[in-house]
Amino acid sequence: MQIRRNGKRWGKVWLLLALLIVAGVVLCGCGSAAKGWPGATVADGRLYVSSLAGRLMGFSASDGSPLWLDEEAGTLGTSESGVAIYGSPAVEGELVYLAGYNGKVYAFVAESGVLRWVYPREGNLASIAAGVAVSQGRVYFGCSDGTVYALDAATGDKLWSFEVGSKVWSTPTVAGDTLYVSAFDKKLYVLNTGDGSKRWEFEAGGAIVSPALVYQGTAYIGCFDRYFYAVDAATGSLRWRSEVMGGKWFWAKAVIYDGVVYAPNLDGKVYILDASSGAEITGAVDLGNPISSAPVVVGDKIVLATEEGSVYALDTASYQKGTPLINVQEATEDVAKSSSRMIYAPLSAAGGVVYIKAQTASEDALYAVDVAERETLWSRSLVISEGD
Repeated sequence: MQIRRNGKRWGKVWLLLALLIVAGVVLCGCGSAAKGWPGATVADGRLYVSSLAGRLMGFSASDGSPLWLDEEAGTLGTSESGVAIYGSPAVEGELVYLAGYNGKVYAFVAESGVLRWVYPREGNLASIAAGVAVSQGRVYFGCSDGTVYALDAATGDKLWSFEVGSKVWSTPTVAGDTLYVSAFDKKLYVLNTGDGSKRWEFEAGGAIVSPALVYQGTAYIGCFDRYFYAVDAATGSLRWRSEVMGGKWFWAKAVIYDGVVYAPNLDGKVYILDASSGAEITGAVDLGNPISSAPVVVGDKIVLATEEGSVYALDTASYQKGTPLINVQEATEDVAKSSSRMIYAPLSAAGGVVYIKAQTASEDALYAVDVAERETLWSRSLVISEGD
């Protein structure tokens, strides 16, 4: 009996150490300058992204030209150090939504970057270390204190909140009238979007930070126990747990194409699993460097980025990675060469073009790459100059 207690105790110790490591490496926004790793979001030919200075910025998706030049547009506060942001913007209708690590959610007018509302109006919530999900006039997000919120998307008024067991560091997933929330207490919580009531919860073998992938009645999640899970979306019952164990944590959200799940891992490999059974379709594809950026599907290719800056288009027929589409360490016309430029942010794509955000400790940049032509269409720094 004593052995069992010690085992549980050491399990909690290791989880605590893991949390501290992640907090130190990832959530670096509590220092003297704003940081974070949000990606870009494409909507209606526009690209919305937040900079390391803690500002929402808008660009033309076709050529990277800025949508607004007003110095006040897209600002999240008056702090000289800015506001750290860890989740990509969300867009619905005329508004763009963004969550700050300072415990506030912001809504901006997409055309101008003018602030429409902020929640809460006074004070701050616990830190928000992920993005918001927007669907059918509602904004959903989770906080580090374990609370999930729903707001009216037009006004920012609170509609409901729900307490989960621990930290939420993932962007919720909305599917119809159901909200999926991953949490550090090893559970996937599934809530009714209407009133926040719990429908079911599923407990995995480790903490969960990757958003759920919901596809044809199944929720797919990667976990800190290094396994990948498929859960019945209606009942919460386990459908399968992958036989293969990742070398490290599953951090980024997986994608699915033609009945096959592509699950990136911090061990630098992409695990390729049958969506119905969890069996490996083929051996994991090794990209040689950690993958914390969420991939995207472009045509019949899975586009993935490694932390050190290589972007690959994985062929879904042969499962070959080929040569990189781009390596952001190399000099480009509009972005200076940097040996320390990294890719942590999730990728985004539209019209056959993938949009990549890379960053150093002091600045970040955007790249637009045509996947079929394997051509960089444009690149730019997120520091706007007078020439813009």
